[in-house]
Amino acid sequence: MNKQELLALLRQDGYVSGAELGQRLGVTRAAISKAVAALKKEGYAIESIPNRGHRLVAEPDLLELAAIQTALGPHPWAGTVELLPTVDSTNNYLKTRGASGAPHGSVAIAECQTGGRGRLGRSFASAPGAGVYLSVLLRPACPPQALMTLTAQAAVATRRAICAVTGAKADIKWVNDLVLNGRKLCGILTELSIEAESGLVAYAVVGVGVNCNRAIADYPPELQGTVGSLLSETGTRVNRSALAAAMIRELSALPLLDWREEYRAACVNLGREVQILSPGQPPRIGTALDVGPDAELIVQTENGVEAVQSGEVSVRGLYGYVP
Repeated sequence: MNKQELLALLRQDGYVSGAELGQRLGVTRAAISKAVAALKKEGYAIESIPNRGHRLVAEPDLLELAAIQTALGPHPWAGTVELLPTVDSTNNYLKTRGASGAPHGSVAIAECQTGGRGRLGRSFASAPGAGVYLSVLLRPACPPQALMTLTAQAAVATRRAICAVTGAKADIKWVNDLVLNGRKLCGILTELSIEAESGLVAYAVVGVGVNCNRAIADYPPELQGTVGSLLSETGTRVNRSALAAAMIRELSALPLLDWREEYRAACVNLGREVQILSPGQPPRIGTALDVGPDAELIVQTENGVEAVQSGEVSVRGLYGYVP
């Protein structure tokens, strides 16, 4: 028995008993129950009623590798895309591939992540069929200081992809989040591996997770006050394969993307009060003035103007969406 055979039977009208499914597929009822449970975890809506059987109500919007590659056309990264049913983290997967010599432009996309991560160890909800969870591998052969703006570039690239596919113009919350209507839409995590001898970047992995077709009520209760999706904020389901292709196309310009003007125009922090949380220090209040050339946030505090660097502190807006 394989998944497609079971789905073909469940797509018939009405309920199909576990006994009948088992008989037609040559397996036990226990095997059917296990397979149905697995399909539910993948996002298939299946009603299971004792003494009646199982009925397929709705299918998830699955990513399709062929559709992504067709949308990419002759793009040089089209042949390097891997589509994974589930993985702990696309970043972790590509870091392992990078250490084994995977080429520049390798792409990993997952239907589901079991351990999706954001900055500072925060988790990123990565339910099956609900988003685009994508990482790209870069080999820029440069010192790590040259990649200070890589996360900011990825934010601009992802913003452009979302706009191209949906028309929605997301805001950017410094340093690595996209927001729409004040709700978090996307998180970005950039990780580097440095060569010990040369001190140059061996490879960089840029991971992006975009919430697509999930209602706010479907997120864990602790996230419902801050999280959003393209569906919840625009009222329209997005073609995830088309969005994945657009993201790959835009991210392929990294690390040479012209990013700063667009980033500054879209950054919701600028001109607003922010709270700076530095390790070992009490919180400080300031006003975000600008985004510097190295993607640092320029903040006016009572002690003067300072540059807040990603990784040194956490900046949280005292308004609307707070991560």
